[in-house]
Amino acid sequence: MKRSELKIVLSFKYPKRLHFVCERCAICCGDTEERNRSILLLQIETQRISKKILKQICDFAEKVGGSDPYVYRMKKTGDGKCVFLRDSLCSIYELRPLICKFYPFQLINSENGKLVFDYTNECPSIGKGPELGRSFFEKLYEESLRLMQESVAK
Repeated sequence: MKRSELKIVLSFKYPKRLHFVCERCAICCGDTEERNRSILLLQIETQRISKKILKQICDFAEKVGGSDPYVYRMKKTGDGKCVFLRDSLCSIYELRPLICKFYPFQLINSENGKLVFDYTNECPSIGKGPELGRSFFEKLYEESLRLMQESVAK
């Protein structure tokens, strides 16, 4: 069997019959009255952003501890929004952090050791748009694995 034909079975649970489409409301890009957000970054993500925008990491992120594998937190503007948010749009969208790609979902370890995709109802786009199937969550999962592997390799 050729490597390209090898299909890896990804083991996780995901919400069934869930509809979602991002409506670009940007609620996830900053603090709200109910919640202070931390946009966490992997080392490799900060390096890529720094290289692309030609600024030092300290210009847009600050070191954090106790959040492995995340080592940085995105800085915010005075009104609590991500420093890269411009008119409700991400100015580094192609390089946006994994945590941003995942929102409103998160991948958690359940008590029985299974990986489970969960989501927050605070996102107003939950319940709107197309029904998400397994392939949507596989792509998120594969992206997270790829980035984690790259982070370890650096």
